[in-house]
Amino acid sequence: MLKSPLFWKIFTLVGCIILLLVPLMMIGDLIKERSDYRDDVTDTLRQSSAGAQKLIGPLIAVPVTEVTTVMESTNDEPPKEIRRSKSFIRFWLPESLMVDGKQQVESRKIGIYNGQVWQSNLSIKAEFDPKRFGLDATENRQIGKPFVVFAVSDARGIGQVQTMKINGESLTVEPGTGLVSEMPGIHVPLASADMTHSLLKLEMSFSLNGTGALSVVPLGRNSQMTLLSDWPHPGFMGDFLPAKREISPSGFQAHWQSSWFANNLDSKIHDMLSRSEQNGWRLPAFSVNIATPADQYQLTDRAIKYAILLIALIFAAFFVFESLTARQMHPMEYLLVGLSLVMFYLILLALSEHIGFTLAWVTASLLGGIINGIYLHGVMKTWRASLPFTGALLVLYGVIWSLLNSEDSALLLGTGVLFIALSTVMILTRRFNWYSISRSRKSSDKVEPDDDALRLWK
Repeated sequence: MLKSPLFWKIFTLVGCIILLLVPLMMIGDLIKERSDYRDDVTDTLRQSSAGAQKLIGPLIAVPVTEVTTVMESTNDEPPKEIRRSKSFIRFWLPESLMVDGKQQVESRKIGIYNGQVWQSNLSIKAEFDPKRFGLDATENRQIGKPFVVFAVSDARGIGQVQTMKINGESLTVEPGTGLVSEMPGIHVPLASADMTHSLLKLEMSFSLNGTGALSVVPLGRNSQMTLLSDWPHPGFMGDFLPAKREISPSGFQAHWQSSWFANNLDSKIHDMLSRSEQNGWRLPAFSVNIATPADQYQLTDRAIKYAILLIALIFAAFFVFESLTARQMHPMEYLLVGLSLVMFYLILLALSEHIGFTLAWVTASLLGGIINGIYLHGVMKTWRASLPFTGALLVLYGVIWSLLNSEDSALLLGTGVLFIALSTVMILTRRFNWYSISRSRKSSDKVEPDDDALRLWK
């Protein structure tokens, strides 16, 4: 087998493909590096404006102090009464919560990279049923002055508060949530503890700015949220998908709804908000992410995964061409064509940062087809042989483009391409005598073969 020209030819081609993996890995590292630069732009926007926002509110926090009497004895003294007080915050969740939002997304450019900053005008309506509070002032229990709490992930994103009314009465908004956990946000002091014994209707309008995701925790026994945005690429995420959504090139509209039967927030909220600020952000929420779903770096990284398939198919075509004709190609000719196929991805990456991925793909494909067409014409000495290879290369670029844009049928399409390629090779070589290549040529007079007799590449 080691003396077979066919074995050494295949061995050399495999070596060429392995050698081409080195520049492919270098381009992959370059894609990651450029992608990290893009992420730095996102971080810069977040640091200079506000990050992803999660809204927890409105809910009413009521300070409660309970006094208990216990009998304790120390050393040999008789037991005596000791009064102990315990202070905590009782959270009162709304019976119904409705959030209406209008969002505007603005693209910010830093260098050659783009990021998104959004501003949402939120209108909130909530009703609080006093029967849900469940605590009354007694001789051993004191009820403090309640206050309405709105917690957000990044307080820098809180804009102007247009209205804040309780039962039609305008109230003053104060910074900070007023909770022990020091969660960022705002709070609204209520007039007195007597307000916990009457039905409360809250109306509030304010603007909230941020980058990335916008989330609202459905605190109400029945919660609804409607968001109208001018961003055409929403990423619906979080614990609840919207019940209704409409997406168009001009933006999207989405509607969420949930209840305590689905999220069990009535029992979760008391433990989370009263202990640490980290626990509160784990509450389930209606969420939508405002970001580019797949930029040029993600698409180029996905495209380069098909590079070995592309190179292998082109090399297989050259091999079949050699087998069916008297023209043999040198390993350097294989390697140079392979390097041009690798260069395609570097051109694609460089151009996509300036003219967009689609136009960059078309340009890189045409450049790759032209240079390979000219080179193969010189190698094969005829346009009749080089033009089909050039056309096949452009078709393969088109197929890979289809693979990138049809994730649901990528496996089916890729399998079909491989099947067609294998079927073509089998049909073209069905009458070919492989033994004529696999055995070494011998002279008719049994003389020892010279060096030229065992040469693989002429």
